[in-house]
Amino acid sequence: MTTDKKVTKATKVIYWITTCLIALPQLPGAFMINTDIAKQGTAHLGLPHWLMVEASIGNTIGALILLIPMWKWLKDWAYVAFGITFISAFIAHVSVDGFGSEAIQAIIFFGILFTSYIYYHKIND
Repeated sequence: MTTDKKVTKATKVIYWITTCLIALPQLPGAFMINTDIAKQGTAHLGLPHWLMVEASIGNTIGALILLIPMWKWLKDWAYVAFGITFISAFIAHVSVDGFGSEAIQAIIFFGILFTSYIYYHKIND
């Protein structure tokens, strides 16, 4: 027995908007990590610079995995990695600065990521 699943245009639009909101800001990360503002932010949080270099390269790769319509088995891994990144950012900002705008931004991005993940599976499952 086959079930025909109809994916609406709205579902696809929500998926692509949320996915682009997550992925596009991550793409220049590997190229921007050595800027003064990135180094200051890393130092402010008490994180080693090498960790930020590693994370920015991983974020760039993850963004490409989310945007390119192949490697379906890798997309779940990219979603998990971004989720860990946003949760870690929330914890780091709350630990250093308290519950401020940077911490809230991490939670908002996590929510957008979760929405993208749900809609990805609505389209592909």
